[in-house]
Amino acid sequence: MVGPPAVHTGVSRREQILTVAAQLFAKHGFHGVSIADLGAAVGVSGPALYRHFPGKEALLAEMLIGISEHLLAGGRQRAEASDDPLAVLAALVEFQADFAMREPELIVVQDRDLANLPTLPRRRVRQLQRTYVEIWADTLRRIHPTLSADSARIAAHGAFGLLNSTPHTGRGPDAVALLRRMAMTALTTLPT
Repeated sequence: MVGPPAVHTGVSRREQILTVAAQLFAKHGFHGVSIADLGAAVGVSGPALYRHFPGKEALLAEMLIGISEHLLAGGRQRAEASDDPLAVLAALVEFQADFAMREPELIVVQDRDLANLPTLPRRRVRQLQRTYVEIWADTLRRIHPTLSADSARIAAHGAFGLLNSTPHTGRGPDAVALLRRMAMTALTTLPT
């Protein structure tokens, strides 16, 4: 089931484990990958992974919390970079599209395996995600002042669905550029 480990230069063993785990979880599902599979994929024994993570759930939690924190930090940075809501929106779309192009495995794992997290880490991921959505929703309401908060959240989630379709539609530069343009067009021409 598991192929040779990916080559990761300049990356800690912990980061390598997270990257390979995301690839394996995306391909086989959380329950379809054993600790032995993960160990073999990164070139260590399965039990050696316990030096880095207490178990698969902890690994999944760090993976999903980490990416949620990354997205939130990036969203905040872009929102604070300009007073022009259109510029902020363009930066948010670019940021999300770049993430989707670089990390399609994490999108698949998030969609499919969030429910496999224990309660507290799952709540943390959801809280981080809600805060990230609010950055988008606030930006959209600045562009469309008559848009309700609920409609702005729906529009943000719609944009995520479009931009995060890269694992299914392709990650090439032309595909991602088209998805960016589609997201911007949809979000700047919302009916109010």
